Amino acid sequence: MSNNPTISRPIEASAAPAKTISAASIALLVLLAAVAVLPFFIESPAHQNTMILILMAAQIGVAWNIVGGYAGQVSLGHVAFYGLGAYTSTLLFTQLGVNPWLGMLAGGVLAAVISLAIGWSCFRLKGHYFTMATIAVAEIVQIVFTNWEFAGAAVGLTMPMDQQGWGAFIFASKVPYYYVALGLLLLTLLANYLIEKSYLGCYFRAIKDEPDAARSLGVSLSKYKQIAFAISSFFTALGGSLYAQKELYIDPASVLGTAVSIKMALVSILGGIGTLFGPVIGAGILTAIDESTRVMFGGSGRGTDLIIYATLIIVIAVYYPTGVMGWFRNFFARRKALQSQNAEGEKE
Repeated sequence: MSNNPTISRPIEASAAPAKTISAASIALLVLLAAVAVLPFFIESPAHQNTMILILMAAQIGVAWNIVGGYAGQVSLGHVAFYGLGAYTSTLLFTQLGVNPWLGMLAGGVLAAVISLAIGWSCFRLKGHYFTMATIAVAEIVQIVFTNWEFAGAAVGLTMPMDQQGWGAFIFASKVPYYYVALGLLLLTLLANYLIEKSYLGCYFRAIKDEPDAARSLGVSLSKYKQIAFAISSFFTALGGSLYAQKELYIDPASVLGTAVSIKMALVSILGGIGTLFGPVIGAGILTAIDESTRVMFGGSGRGTDLIIYATLIIVIAVYYPTGVMGWFRNFFARRKALQSQNAEGEKE
């Protein structure tokens, strides 16, 4: 019976997915190991800083992807939660002496709670009306902090540097910030992965693709939109706290600017909205653009990155709506189909 092709083929077909999964897992482990040891081979502080910026951009892009990618609720006011995280941890540390690590967690919880209040009103709107409402909320938050003397107003806040080390979350070297950013990115990716594989991911995708059908099956659209918004806001605030600790200075323009919101969304859209690793790819591309324009144009090139962002949005919307990940999937699908056709032609 072992020579019977009708039996051997199904066995081979069932074994193939296991090999594919194993190979993908090994590739991810190798890539993670390479990223983990990268700072030991790249010793330039400038290049290390670029790597940190890529990780930080990827983290907030992955966080935004929870609500914007999976649930399909395009928020361009997510910078409000980014700023809340930065200001919460900084104020708790400078005014009350609270450990920055606890301040980071407090900022995430506060952002999640406030997102419930914001979502309660904004999710009554749909489509571009919801997007405009989130922009308005972010602008209101920026105006509040710009005029709030306790929070430094327009001047901003500076972190004291009388203590350094892991306990104070302040480092003289770039390497510790690199590993904190990497750890936060991995944590956010893990949350996305768990959501993607759970019933929440199914509900989010149903809300995004077929909201009327989801409602008819008993799915509470407002409830699960709120859940996606809160989880996304929590991780976005953690990213804001990390930014504050890395830069040791924040002001409304740096952590509440509209450009930060646009970058969060564009990172995910460019890499592949609603995919796990799409925002990571998008972060690498956009950060490379940011750094190259800064080097080429310097101060005279202010606003160049925004022009490039706008151009990318137009190009992606017209030619590559599924992003880089979608392009890769289509490329390999076409390649596989072509190989299958060639194999069938050789048999004939």
